[in-house]
Amino acid sequence: MQKPMNQLVSRIAFLYFAVVLAFSTACVAQSGAFIVSQHGHAVGTASYNFTAGPKGYSSTSVVRIAMQGLDYSLSKTEILSTANHLRHVQLSGAVNGSAVNVTAAPDAAQILLNISANGHSNTARLAQHSAAVFLADFDPGALETLLALAVASNNADLWAILPKQTGSQIGSIEAIELATYADEKGTLDGKQVVVHHLVANIAGESTQLFSGPENQLLQAELPQQGFALIRKGFALTPPAKAGAAPDQSGPSAQQ
Repeated sequence: MQKPMNQLVSRIAFLYFAVVLAFSTACVAQSGAFIVSQHGHAVGTASYNFTAGPKGYSSTSVVRIAMQGLDYSLSKTEILSTANHLRHVQLSGAVNGSAVNVTAAPDAAQILLNISANGHSNTARLAQHSAAVFLADFDPGALETLLALAVASNNADLWAILPKQTGSQIGSIEAIELATYADEKGTLDGKQVVVHHLVANIAGESTQLFSGPENQLLQAELPQQGFALIRKGFALTPPAKAGAAPDQSGPSAQQ
């Protein structure tokens, strides 16, 4: 009886460590580092990091742009459900010396959005949609979340929370029309990869998205004039636009 009992204990121990290993693998952080370019010239950097847990995901995004006419920084922390639905987000940023802080979270059947800037704080309540992404300017983590939501919803019923104060309007929530185009080609860290091409239309502006075989964001052609996010080590072949791939070895491309 001792030998079968030992075998049973060994099997239980093996299953326990297998479960622990699977859980640990699920919690491995997913991250991406990007160059921010304008008309093919590197003007800054951006990054995101996602960590999975038993109740969902925690993520951070960091953006830094320094160029003539634009000094921009962003730091965002976000909590998402296992379905990538927004639970809470906090953003701190600055544009040309003017600081802004934003928080957003579901509240009953609405999204409670608070924007603090120039010593004033304003609050808005927006319509709540489950598949809504908090979409700040130049944020690659938001676009990564959008790609995940698009797969889960088959590109339908997607929404963008835009944390912008325009006059008396305190932010808005806008429908996202996502169209899929033919696959393209590219290289990632020197290896050939299939590149999926999508176009997101939000409030009359278009963002071209290029994602990899694992649905990871590789490149985004942004609605801001001439700007793009390009994952370090990635090159679209041919480029989406002439001169779209910046020199990734220059001093302004270093993180």
